[in-house]
Amino acid sequence: MKVFKTAVVTAVLWVPTAVMADLQIVDVEKVFDATKLIPTGVRADIGTTGYGGSLLWGVNPHVSLALGYHGGDLSWRGHRHLSIYGNKYSTDSHNNNLYLNLELHPWGTNSNRYIKGLYLATGVAYLDQANDLKRHIDSGQGFQVNHQAFTAGENGAEIRGKMQYQDDFAPYIGLGIAPMVNREWGMFAEVGAYYTGQPRLSLSRVAGGTTSSGEDQALDQAIQHEASALANHQRYQWLAVAKVGFNYYW
Repeated sequence: MKVFKTAVVTAVLWVPTAVMADLQIVDVEKVFDATKLIPTGVRADIGTTGYGGSLLWGVNPHVSLALGYHGGDLSWRGHRHLSIYGNKYSTDSHNNNLYLNLELHPWGTNSNRYIKGLYLATGVAYLDQANDLKRHIDSGQGFQVNHQAFTAGENGAEIRGKMQYQDDFAPYIGLGIAPMVNREWGMFAEVGAYYTGQPRLSLSRVAGGTTSSGEDQALDQAIQHEASALANHQRYQWLAVAKVGFNYYW
């Protein structure tokens, strides 16, 4: 898994280098043009990995670069859950992510602004994201953990944990559209995913329990098995991304 991830990151980093190398001007006196380092636009957006923005460089009509940051805390209670074996955990995410994307515009010279705005994004991010997990069961309610049936005691039961994608580089692939509204302003939307490998995950019972102390021990063991299953679930080796925002070019 580590070898695969390292190979993908290396390939992703090589692509923008190769593209930029091909775009060098042959004239020795103009090989380096300092004005190329000046961003051609900025982006502000919000999405599943936080809110923030990026600096944009338009290399040519078919190639652009985006260097950005996503941060902040997002609460998804009642709207988004982590689920394993049908058991749902509400999530609060804490984000602190940096990314560099290469955006390829296959129809960058098309006269239709929507077709022209379509692009494929590939890149790499330095992820530092933590998700607080919570599951509450009311008193007397039946529930399952790791396919085992339990009944919550008089104080109910509460399971909490944390899923982390922290201090790690992750390759990214996505699809987006960025139509221009006028000469300076444009909108954009993008969906994609980071390949993260197995997240760091922990779960534990923090309050209440079942109707007997013997069942409490079995519940605690079931919680640990469920945490292991959640961490190894293939679905959570990919961090989904969806974001919308606007662009401004000068």
